[in-house]
Amino acid sequence: QSLLLPIPHFLVTFTLPAELRALARSNQKTIYNLLFRASAQALQQLAQDPRFVGARLGMVGVLHTWTRQLLYHPHLHYIVTGGGLTAAGRWRASRKDFLVPVKALSPIFRAKFRDELKKTDLFAAVAPHLWRKDWVVHSEPVGSGEQAFKYLAPYIFRVAISNNRLLKLKEGQVTFAYKESATEQLKHCSITAEEFIRRFLQHVLPPRFIKVRYYGLLSPAQRQLLLKARQLLS
Repeated sequence: QSLLLPIPHFLVTFTLPAELRALARSNQKTIYNLLFRASAQALQQLAQDPRFVGARLGMVGVLHTWTRQLLYHPHLHYIVTGGGLTAAGRWRASRKDFLVPVKALSPIFRAKFRDELKKTDLFAAVAPHLWRKDWVVHSEPVGSGEQAFKYLAPYIFRVAISNNRLLKLKEGQVTFAYKESATEQLKHCSITAEEFIRRFLQHVLPPRFIKVRYYGLLSPAQRQLLLKARQLLS
């Protein structure tokens, strides 16, 4: 939170298409790294367009791989500054309720990911139609950004399910609680112990994998730009 600037922020989410999940599960380090790289480059590139922000943003991204039922669903959440520094060193603000158009961001994200994947030996394993379908990107304003950081904190410091959601183990069946996304109603899910272990282990990250990354004004290598932005805003 010490990185937050006194401006509006946005929560931007990039979701890996369902067709890539099996490949990602078998090649986690490679695919997760590409997901970070492609999404960050796409958002910064579109934000540089003077029709939208016309400046370099500050971004902090967090990898999240699970749904409330522990299903495998890799996606990235970014908390993004509502504005940035221009090439001339001036602050340029975005609109308070709009950062960039997600319909334009989606194909850029897809193209960046495709270009990065071509550099690996995994590209041939992807069906060609995937590069023609829409990829899901979502953006919403989150005010000062403080609540967004509190929302993301559990994804950083906790595992896919906490002990208090585990209700019972009986006759080889594990029962756990979850909240349904659409209604926020509390539901119960019962699956075999083997299936529970399978779901849980999908979310164990590769050794020493960095699941929180900083870009643009929030990059550790660009802290002098963050200081300049803070001075301009004050």
